[in-house]
Amino acid sequence: MSEKITGSEALMLALKNEGVKTIFGYPGGSIMPVYDALYDYTRGQKKVFDHILVRHEQAAAHAAEGYARVSGRVGVALVTSGPGATNTLTGVADAMLDSTPIVVIAGQVPITALGTDAFQEVDLVGLAQPIAKWSYQIRHAEDIAWAVSRAFYIARSGRPGPVVLDFPKNAQTALVEFKPQKVDFVRSYVAYPKLDEAAVRRAAELINQAKKPMALVGQGVELGHAQGELLKFLEKADIPAGRTMLGLSALPSTHPLNVGMLGMHGNYAPNLKEQECDVLIAIGMRFSDRVTGNTSTYAKQAKVIHLDIDPSEIDKNVKADVAVVADCKESLPAITALLQPADHTEWRESFVPLAAKEREKVIEPAIHPQEGPLLMGEVVNAVAEATQGDAVLVTDVGQNQLFATRYFKYPKNRSICTSGGLGTMGYGMPAAIGATFATDRTVCCFMGDGGFQMCIEELGTIMEQQAPVKMILMNNNYLGNVRQWQDMFWKRRKSFTRMMNPCYELIARGYNIPYEAVTEREHLAAAVQRMLDTKGPYILECAIREDDNVLPMTPPGMDVDNMMLEVSV
Repeated sequence: MSEKITGSEALMLALKNEGVKTIFGYPGGSIMPVYDALYDYTRGQKKVFDHILVRHEQAAAHAAEGYARVSGRVGVALVTSGPGATNTLTGVADAMLDSTPIVVIAGQVPITALGTDAFQEVDLVGLAQPIAKWSYQIRHAEDIAWAVSRAFYIARSGRPGPVVLDFPKNAQTALVEFKPQKVDFVRSYVAYPKLDEAAVRRAAELINQAKKPMALVGQGVELGHAQGELLKFLEKADIPAGRTMLGLSALPSTHPLNVGMLGMHGNYAPNLKEQECDVLIAIGMRFSDRVTGNTSTYAKQAKVIHLDIDPSEIDKNVKADVAVVADCKESLPAITALLQPADHTEWRESFVPLAAKEREKVIEPAIHPQEGPLLMGEVVNAVAEATQGDAVLVTDVGQNQLFATRYFKYPKNRSICTSGGLGTMGYGMPAAIGATFATDRTVCCFMGDGGFQMCIEELGTIMEQQAPVKMILMNNNYLGNVRQWQDMFWKRRKSFTRMMNPCYELIARGYNIPYEAVTEREHLAAAVQRMLDTKGPYILECAIREDDNVLPMTPPGMDVDNMMLEVSV
């Protein structure tokens, strides 16, 4: 018989068995036994984990997300009960909407105190259930090995997502004989649906008959590690492809079949051509309202083929003529094998005049302005050119996100980390911290003054870890995206969007983080290079024109072919 250990040490061994290397967390009373066990596993000969002490539990979840998105592995957050646990729930919801595999482990009062309104007791399983892929309470130490293995299997398999484990204190302190477990099957949970060969044939027939096919590439391609399969599919059938925001690095920016970003603030050509194509092939994307606009008029002329691993996405927003429910790493080559080599030169060339129109009216004025204050587009473009496509883009939410995703470059896989579905302000800085522990590539985090202040405490984490986050603060003294909508749709009534900002230089000095401010265009390139040449973290504050607007734009609820290239106010 093996020696008995505490449930807390059993958790350490279970995490070790799952290959965990990095944990983002914040200690507290109800998780203290686990942190005591963690002491030995983060130092000396017994060291297994790096523990990153965040300054707020929400940041632990977002850092785990950033780590997961860039590494392709499961991110881990460790927090205490009550507010420690509830503070992570925004990150859990964010991870659910963006299919990000994280496991949140939260302390809980002993099971004998459950239901008594004990200090820092909340029903975490009940709270998390609607917004997590799975939530479970580990009530007994004997269940630890099984529960942890099951949690990681569910988080990373099929369509990835967040799992929440509620860990009462009695299970943390009880003695148990630890026996490793490996869960690779859960009854009633079909992680990888069986490929329907008949659906594959119908999809191939529609594509072979198409005169104007168009592909919509989502993050599912990267989650399924199917970038190579995607290229073979697109190239054989000569299909132009638009990418969703989360799918931007699933197809290299410079590939000739890449026709730009889809969505409300995407590129002009792919948005208009969705309304003209005869076959629309959606690959690992969920037809978000930010992509489709008005669904009653969206792509009604096209036969729709939807490839997705999650059957719940089929017909949810857009009716599919053919649904291929499977891992796209399996479905794409199966369809490709039945395709006839095609040449759609005339169709592809019809995108060119629209792209040229956007280039003239929107892109060139945004990235190469001749006068006036700095613009967000030119700041993003300057950083993208200086990093030569080797950096990972992390964004906060708002105009900074929309400009950054539009004008950054994505030659490599897993190059973008942003909050898509939930649109979480304050996501950027902690996600960027997580990303730095997942890659040796430069991590560039674009933030507005609003989002920066929602996570400003994480400068403490960056200071302590010397996490090499290159923070580009695009300061326009407004909640810019809301201000833009107020100007465009609310008669310029700027209701509480003007920001009174602190002196960021003094804040940077307080955290001992190198800082520079740029107010003049001629100083931008050199400042960006100094940021990139500086080892460790850096804050580059850029003074942005206050009424800078993100264009093009499809007004909310409008048809995608009503995309505006200029503001008509």
